[in-house]
Order: sequence, then structure tokens, then C-alpha cells
Amino acid sequence: MGMNQALLPEFDQEFANTRKMLERVPDDKLAWKPHAKSFSMGELATHIAEVPGWMGVTIEQDSFDVAPPGGQTYQRPKLGSTKEILAMFDKNLPIARAALERATDQKLLAPWSFLKGGQVMFAMPRIAVVRSFLMNHNIHHRAQLGVYLRLNDVPVPGMYGPSADEMM
Repeated sequence: MGMNQALLPEFDQEFANTRKMLERVPDDKLAWKPHAKSFSMGELATHIAEVPGWMGVTIEQDSFDVAPPGGQTYQRPKLGSTKEILAMFDKNLPIARAALERATDQKLLAPWSFLKGGQVMFAMPRIAVVRSFLMNHNIHHRAQLGVYLRLNDVPVPGMYGPSADEMM
């Protein structure tokens, strides 16, 4: 079994859970922040929805420069509703899954670099990038979103079994 095949069930489970969390984001709380230094709920949800879109770049390119010298700095999309956030997530997810399905072990073991202004911020095998920078990163922010929802009295969906809100 290839590494990609071993990752696909986890990919499916984690991103299905992510969608459940994104579905709960209330439009009237998109600007809410738990702290001045934090993302707003809408910014956080948008970031979570964009992460799967990075899978193709990670697998199909040798590097990505978030601020290429002489080029345009990456800008996070500005989305104004939960419907738009879900639409971006739903657009990115099948593209990400297809990229992972096509990835060979040789490709996943090859190095990949994240750059900023031409400077390497980190470099590691693609498989490590897929697990840490894409999947774990998404899970981390999804957990943050769960706290945002809880602090706003929005029922939190279960991720690995029922949540306290689903056990009532």
C-alpha cells in the first residue's frame, strides 16, 4: 500500500469533521474575536477552508513562496458569509483529495520548501508537509474554531464521538 492510500481514510475523516465545524459558524459572528491578537471567527473559518487548497501546490510543486521577490504576496481570500466559506472548502476539498490520490511514494518522500521573500522558512519531505502543514494545521485551527463556537454558545459538533452538545 502506498503512503497516499494510507493517508486517504484519515484525510476523509478529518476533513469531514472540519466541514461539520465550519457549518456551525454563524454569519452574525464572523467579526467576533476572543482577543485583539486573534483571527476573527470569519477569518479563522476562511483560513480553515483554504488549507485544503494548498495540497495541490504541496504535491505538484517543489516549493511555494508566500511573498516572492518581485511578485505578489499571497493574500487570504475575504469571504463574507458561512455559505461562501463552505463553498470555498467544498471547491478545494476534491482537488486536494485528487492530488493526494495521484501522489506516489517517490513524490511524497521528495523535499518541499516553504519560502518567504525567497528565504526558506522550512523544508521537509512532502509527506511531512501533508501531515503537519496541511492536516495537523487544519486540525489545530478547527479546534480553535470549536472554542470560538463554545464561547458564543453555538453547539459544537463531535469530532471523534459525540460532543457535550450532542449528548443532551
